[in-house]
Amino acid sequence: MDSRTTADTAAHAEPAPDRARWLALAIVMTAAFMDLVDVTIVNIAIPSIERTAHASVSQIQWITAGYALAFAAGLITGGRLGDIHGRKRLFLIGIGGFTLASALCGFAANPEMLVASRILQGGMAALMVPQVLSIVHATFPAHERGKVFGLFGAIVGLGAVSGPLLGALLTEWNLFGLEWRPIFLINLPVGVLAWVLGRRFITESKAPRALKLDLVGVALVSLGLLMLLYPLTRGRELGWPLWGHLCMAGALVVFAALVSYEKRKAARDGSPLVELSLFRVKSFAAGIAVQTVFGVALGIFFLVWTLYMQIGLGWSPLRAGLTGVPFSIAVSVAAGLSVQQLVPRFGRKVLQAGALVMGVGVLLYLWEAHRYGLAIASWQMALPLVVMGLGMGLIVAPLTDAVLSEVPREHAGSASGLINTVQQMGNALGLGLVSVVFFGQIGDRLTLAQVGPAFVHAFQHALWYVAGIMGVIFLLMSALPKRPAQHVEGAAPEAPAAEKEPALVH
Repeated sequence: MDSRTTADTAAHAEPAPDRARWLALAIVMTAAFMDLVDVTIVNIAIPSIERTAHASVSQIQWITAGYALAFAAGLITGGRLGDIHGRKRLFLIGIGGFTLASALCGFAANPEMLVASRILQGGMAALMVPQVLSIVHATFPAHERGKVFGLFGAIVGLGAVSGPLLGALLTEWNLFGLEWRPIFLINLPVGVLAWVLGRRFITESKAPRALKLDLVGVALVSLGLLMLLYPLTRGRELGWPLWGHLCMAGALVVFAALVSYEKRKAARDGSPLVELSLFRVKSFAAGIAVQTVFGVALGIFFLVWTLYMQIGLGWSPLRAGLTGVPFSIAVSVAAGLSVQQLVPRFGRKVLQAGALVMGVGVLLYLWEAHRYGLAIASWQMALPLVVMGLGMGLIVAPLTDAVLSEVPREHAGSASGLINTVQQMGNALGLGLVSVVFFGQIGDRLTLAQVGPAFVHAFQHALWYVAGIMGVIFLLMSALPKRPAQHVEGAAPEAPAAEKEPALVH
């Protein structure tokens, strides 16, 4: 691969946009879509995995939380590796590894192998996903990024609707007697095609100056996240032992050591794993806080919602999947509108309105679950799900743009890794808290007649937590700029490319 760069020409004028950039966008969005679908598709198939693979409750938790844990622990490193070695290169390694891990999940011989393969899949996703926003940031000029982030928000909604539906259909169809396995095997043709096209059409980009991988930073980040998330995930099962509380307290010490070390590392050679200077950008720091707490809410809701419908209400995977369609359509519609039309006009108020609307939807769902109990119908869930979806759509797309809009391009990989890391860390925290806010309300030995009422009660209990978290998110959003910098078409041109554009390798 030729290492010639466009640095000389960029010094005088911004280079012409890459003609293949929209095809490259389709490829990286496909990868993001695979990751989103893979989370939701597994949730809908959990009861089938539990029944046919004879997985224990602990193993079921690890099938979901293990992926989130490996994903969160590796995202910052994945983003930095992309800055150093090339975002295209890391994207291809990640999507290739993700596809291989999907095959191992699909052919898992036992629950232990499935858990291990899911952890590997999460690790490979940690290499792949940070490159998506980094490639977009490096490939598209500023005036086109509003449209791109609007598309990204729509993809989030499409992934949300496709995952449950696809998981439900594949589980119901029981293709070739494989039960739940096709939910993983479907990634194989998509992953191979994305790898082949990505190798051809994605333009390589790196940070403009030589960086080194901060191995000590990698170790401290991974250790801190593991010390925090592992006890949360297994705490209830083990009876919340003392070592778990000490481990979580120790994680705070590790994170403090990380901050101290990264400051010295930045001063010494300018190659820290976590670019702490990013937190001096107000929009980035505030957005990171919102992303973390939002991840907690989503981690709690989606797993609890699946268990409530399929185990509590006794619905089939297909019925549960179809019930979620109004939510996902609402997310897609609101996300597509928010960046291009609403945020440029109303600014931060759009995101705050999204938090309030989503909170109202949660309370409405809580009221209906209490009123109708086990007799609730899918159509009765449509209204609260639409309200929740509209609120979520108003948040997801503009929040990403607000967080990244003022980040220097040379730190795009690090910033993207941080964004995804805190959201996944929040998601893993939410999954861990499910043990407290949901399973903690369910007795250990239930008769068949007690299962439904117990799950309905636990679902309502969990929704109170989700509603409270949306209130916290609303308050945190007050720290966002009133008018976040927006990459909308027609906006003023960027600073000269020599100052901001990363080296492009052809």
